[in-house]
Parts: sequence; structure tokens; C-alpha cells
Amino acid sequence: MPLFKKEYRIHLSALSLVISGILFVIYPALRPYSDEISMEGATAFASTEWLVAHMLAIVAFTLLPLGLLGFHNSLQGTNVRSFTYWALVLCLLGIGLTLPFYGGETFGLHAIGQEAIKQQSAALLSQADIVRSGAGLVMFLIGLLLLAIASIILAIAIWKSGKYPKWMGLPFAIGMSLYIPQFLAGQPLRITHGLLVSLGCIWIAVGLWRNRNQTSNRKAQPKTISS
Repeated sequence: MPLFKKEYRIHLSALSLVISGILFVIYPALRPYSDEISMEGATAFASTEWLVAHMLAIVAFTLLPLGLLGFHNSLQGTNVRSFTYWALVLCLLGIGLTLPFYGGETFGLHAIGQEAIKQQSAALLSQADIVRSGAGLVMFLIGLLLLAIASIILAIAIWKSGKYPKWMGLPFAIGMSLYIPQFLAGQPLRITHGLLVSLGCIWIAVGLWRNRNQTSNRKAQPKTISS
């Protein structure tokens, strides 16, 4: 079926990266910020904005492997395909370890905020520390480290590929490598970080789309017979 042609799969991967990049900006921009120890924090946790923002972050992470799969397939037959293979594997592992923590942030803290408002008790917000600690936090940090390593390997593959601009993978690698430190920053810096990750995703998507179209056009050109 036409929908399963290679060029359509590549375009789907590029589109996934674009959507992922956009969501990585919307997440910190929409997420409410507060002291998280008073009723203001309870209101933030219980808000629709908190729920939607974190759900969008989950979708953003989920779409990344689909984008990297298309990029991996675009380098078929090249000497850097092993790089993109390991980038894809580490990305999948990293996201698998990262998303449970985001689930706790999304639904656990939202429920805590709602209950705190219901009981008019800010003391319940201390439960947020439990959600954000322990084995879940360890998995989360390992997951983000694996994602950072995956993005660096991907940037190396792009640099060595000869098919894409050498610097194309740098914003994505820097953005993913800074994912843990950016949690310590305020909203303006977190939005700036989201823009950096978004730039990285979209730049790779554009390169993937253009490369696929150029390849298709070359195949479509009629062959000439010389005498």
C-alpha cells in the first residue's frame, strides 16, 4: 500500500520530530509555576494547565523514537548506521525510564493538589516529595542521561554521515544534555531550553524531509542512453 512506502515512513518520522519539538516548548510555557508548599502550589498542581502541560511532555518524549527511526533508516547502507542504531536503542531505553516519573508528576501531583484544595490543607503537598524521590527519581535521572548519550551519538552520526549538514545535530544534543540542569532553573530559562530542544528536533526533521525528497526526485528522473 502507498502509505507504507519508504518515503511516507520518512515523512511521518520528520512530522513526528516537528510535533515533538513544538510540544517541548509548549510544556514549560503552559506549566504553572509556584512555591509548591502553600495553597498556591496546590492550585498549580490541581490546575488543568498542569495536567495538560505534562501530558504534552509525555507525548513529546514518546514521538522522539519514531523520528529517530526514520533518521536511522535514511542512513541505510552508510558507515554511520551503527551510530544511529545505538542512538535509537538508548533513546528507547531512556524514554522508558523517564516516562514513569512524568506519570507521577502528571497524575500523582494533580491528585495531591486536588485533595489539598478539597481539605484546604497545604500539609498534603509534602506528599509531592515522596512522588519525586526514591527509585522513581533514580530511574528518571538514568533515563535522561541515556537520552543525552543518545543525542550525542546521533550528533556524531550526522557529523560523519556526509548526507546532512554537520552542525544539524548539535542543538538537539546540547538540549538533551541540559535536560537535568534545566529543572533547577526558572520558567524563562526552561522555556529557552524548550526552544533549543525544539530547534534541534525541527532542524533534524527538515534535513530528513529534504534528503528524502531529493532522493525521490533523483529516482524519478528518467535515465538517458548515451551513444
